Amino acid sequence: MNAFKIILTFDLFSLILFLNTFKKGVREVSMLFVRSVVAGVWIYQGLWCKLLGRTARHEALVGRAPFLAPPAAHLTMLALGVTECLLAVWVLVGWRPLAAWISQCLLLAAMNAGGLLWARELIPDPAGMVVQNVAFLTLAGVGAYAIHN
Repeated sequence: MNAFKIILTFDLFSLILFLNTFKKGVREVSMLFVRSVVAGVWIYQGLWCKLLGRTARHEALVGRAPFLAPPAAHLTMLALGVTECLLAVWVLVGWRPLAAWISQCLLLAAMNAGGLLWARELIPDPAGMVVQNVAFLTLAGVGAYAIHN
């Protein structure tokens, strides 16, 4: 009977250890998924929309900044595209996640403010843009917080 208790105790301990390891693995996979989704948005916006020029509206929005001449607006849009792609890599790598999240917040807030100030009529749904970006940054923050803690 004592051997049975020892085996049962060992098996319960092994099961608890397995479940805790599994739970940790699920959490890590979930956070990698969250980071991948956030990085995917930055890649889409930076590479597809700006660097490859698949969304003409982006250049039109940047071109409305009163302090940018047309050639400078194009270069600024390309620089934003590169910055967004670099943010995607930063998010995926997971290095200094809170700093990455703060950088994402600042960049998105600056781009949204510029768009609303100088090109509001080019944005189909300004309120929707803000709501979507708040949701996006919340997801990015969840991913950053999970890595940080």
